[in-house]
Amino acid sequence: MSENSIRLTQYSHGAGCGCKISPKVLETILHSEQAKFVDPNLLVGNETRDDAAVYDLGNGTSVISTTDFFMPIVDNPFDFGRIAATNAISDIFAMGGKPIMAIAILGWPINKLSPEIAREVTEGGRYACRQAGIALAGGHSIDAPEPIFGLAVTGDRTDRAGEEKQYRTSRMQTVPDETAGDRRSYHG
Repeated sequence: MSENSIRLTQYSHGAGCGCKISPKVLETILHSEQAKFVDPNLLVGNETRDDAAVYDLGNGTSVISTTDFFMPIVDNPFDFGRIAATNAISDIFAMGGKPIMAIAILGWPINKLSPEIAREVTEGGRYACRQAGIALAGGHSIDAPEPIFGLAVTGDRTDRAGEEKQYRTSRMQTVPDETAGDRRSYHG
């Protein structure tokens, strides 16, 4: 099979973000006595299931941190990397922040897909980072059965004088038994 005829989506069992674990199952995974510890400086954490975590540095600045990655949703390697990276970077903007830098997350089936295709994916990620004005500053890779790409992105937000912090209130309402891609969910 030539690299030009490879369809990345054939290596994705759940169509990218469709591979997400349902909220009900995720709740079972995350629920523990240790999870009840809350750092008072953690303004947004697991309890809100928001786009990113927000940590107050105590000087009017908050650090925003997110991780987002998925399996191919398109066949073009560059576009897959660009879309995955843009998706991760957008989480920082969704929290009212400014991205500072990103680190790549790459899972790649080395025995099935060439390293050159993985390079095209990461080039798409670099392109999205350049468009956002940030560096792709490193990352981590593993040999995996299915291709996975995304970013861990760090951002910040400086609160403006007189502006109230609205981080603790989640902007998304969920239906208790919803699953990823479920049309019954309401997002307010």
